[in-house]
Formats: sequence, C-alpha cells, structure tokens
Amino acid sequence: MRNITDTITYIGVDDTDIDLFESQYIVPNGISYNSYLILDEKVAIMDTVDARKSEEWWQNLREALGGRKPDYLVVHHMEPDHAGNIAKVVEEFPEVKIVASARAVDMMPQFFEETDFTGRTIAVKEGDTLSLGAHTLTFLMAPMVHWPEVMVSYDSLDKVVFSADGFGKFGALAHEEDWACEARRYYFNICGKYGAPVQALLKKIAKLDVAIICPLHGPILTENLGYYIGLYDCWSRYDVESEGVFVAYASIHGGTAKAAKKLAEILLEKGAKKVAMADLTRDDMAEAVEDAFRYGRMVVAASSYDGDVFTPMHSFLHKLSLKGYRNRRVAIVENGSWAPCAGRVMKGMLEAMPGVEIVGDMVTLRSTMKQSDIPALEQLADAILA
Repeated sequence: MRNITDTITYIGVDDTDIDLFESQYIVPNGISYNSYLILDEKVAIMDTVDARKSEEWWQNLREALGGRKPDYLVVHHMEPDHAGNIAKVVEEFPEVKIVASARAVDMMPQFFEETDFTGRTIAVKEGDTLSLGAHTLTFLMAPMVHWPEVMVSYDSLDKVVFSADGFGKFGALAHEEDWACEARRYYFNICGKYGAPVQALLKKIAKLDVAIICPLHGPILTENLGYYIGLYDCWSRYDVESEGVFVAYASIHGGTAKAAKKLAEILLEKGAKKVAMADLTRDDMAEAVEDAFRYGRMVVAASSYDGDVFTPMHSFLHKLSLKGYRNRRVAIVENGSWAPCAGRVMKGMLEAMPGVEIVGDMVTLRSTMKQSDIPALEQLADAILA
C-alpha cells in the first residue's frame, strides 16, 4: 500500500505464487493485481483483485479506508483477476454503488450468481462523470481493449488515467525490471488482436492532460509518458518496432535447428542489424509471439509431421493468426525425410494473415542440412533482407 497522490492510494497486491497467468502465460516474476482508493468527500474503490489474493487486498483496503466506508466501487474490467472481490464488497458494504459500463453490469450475474445487484449499480456511458468532491471522474468507453465491457476513468484533479488492462505488464511490482520487455509480451499476447480499439482509446487519451497512468497490472507510470504511449501507438498500429529478423524454428531431431542457426549466421554476415531466435519446442511461446510482432522480418523453419507441419510451429502460427499478425515479410524453410509438406502448410497459414508477404524461394531440406543447401539459404537470406 502506498500513496499515488495525496488522496489516491495504491491498495493492490503482488502474486508471486502464480505459475501461469490466464493458465497459459509463464510469469517467472509473478503478476500484480492493481487496485486503488480515492479518498474525497465520497470514497471510491477503483477495481478489486483476483480471489487468489483477497485476504491481502482486504487488509490493504481496510487500512486505507481508516474507518470510512466506500460510496462507490468503480469496475473498469470484469475479468476475474480484477473483479474477483465484487460480491464481497457488496456484502461488506451494502450501501456501496457499483459504477461500470452497461455491458459490465450485464455481465456481473454471470460471475456472481448468488449476489443480487438490483439497485446497486450505476451504468455509465461515454463522457459520463462522477463527482467525489474535489475529484471528478470522467468515463471513457474502451470496448475490446480487450473485453467488450472495458472502460477507463480520468481524474481531472490529479490528471490520472485509470487505464484498465491498457499499459499493463507481466511481473510483480516487487520485481524491478525493464518495462518494455514484459509490457510488450503482455500486450501482444493479451491485446494484440485489438489494435484498432487500442488506437481508438489512444486518441481519447491524447485529448487529456495526463500526468499519471494507473494500469491494472504493472507499475504506475509517472514519468516520460510519451515513451509508453509511443510504444502502445507503434504496437497497436502493427508497425515495426525494431530492425532485425526473427527466426522461429521447430525441429524434431535437430536437423531443422542446425539449418535455422546456419541461416541466422548468414543473415548476420549479410548485414542484419539483429537476429533473434526461438526454439518453438522449448522456448516460451508467448515470447516468440512478442518477437514476431517486434521485428519486420521473420523466417519460419519446421519439420514435416504427419502430413502436416510439426505441431509447435502449427501452434505458433495459429497463435499469430489469433493475435492479428500482419504486414510482415516472411521466408520459409521446410524439412522432410520422404515427403516434405511443412512448407505448404506454413505458407497457407501465413498467406491467410493480412499483409503478410512470403519472400524468396522456399528452402526444402531432406533430413539434414548439407553443403549443397547453403547456396539456397544464402539466397533466402538475400530475399528476406531485400
């Protein structure tokens, strides 16, 4: 618990026990569930936390309240890692009013069947305001960032944007690390599909005088906000963030891996500014998705498998499609001992993604990379760097 301003207190909690966020994303440094309290003539709780950390959150809330009772619970996002304690707040403080978008109000009974929300909610729409006294909250709808009921709040007194999942990152607050790395992995895996809605929200935020961004995950942003907003603008436009080539490979017995590593050497020799690599059979898939979006050029290399493509590569390309991968240049390397087919499958999946250009002649390996394959890899490197 700490003060954000004189009257806004952080009451969120770290979760360093969790192994998989949303049961799929590796979080070696945990995650934070952020929640805030505004103390004014009226008192507003800004979101709750995951039920996993209810006890710690309630302790923080009661200490910050100092004996007062909340008048409002503002719900920006109904996902359980933020809304897990709504029913308990209503039970503990029967007179509290829940402020949320109309869609969020409709969703509440889905999560809390035994709670009667009749007369306890205030459904707000774009531009509606809520006066707490000196603080006035203005509500901005942010549908599909990254759920349809999402909204954000702007406090005009302290110039704070409560940004829901926007500007969030993996990692507990107790763990200090570079913001961009885990924020990028978070963005593309959580919000990546929804670039247009994020752009719409950024346009709204651009009209505000913002000094602080308070997300629902990750650190409170108080300095150099242009840097964070600039990255979000880049990511949500699907622009290239970093010059370089990302090489993603899925190898069964090592032959495809050897070729991928050789191609990476060739790319560097030919002047690639950066070559990032991922072994899709072992490395974090979410980080591979992040790097695919980060760089403007990608090489996919995979073995054939059961008349298709080796499953880690299929999963990777499927995830890219789900997250809205687009506007990139991609080269293909396939491997097969008797009937190479991985390239055909990869090409079909990639061509279904908007703006993806397949470059160069596909390189086909037979079981292992041979000296006679090097010229074809050289030509593929030239094509991807052109």
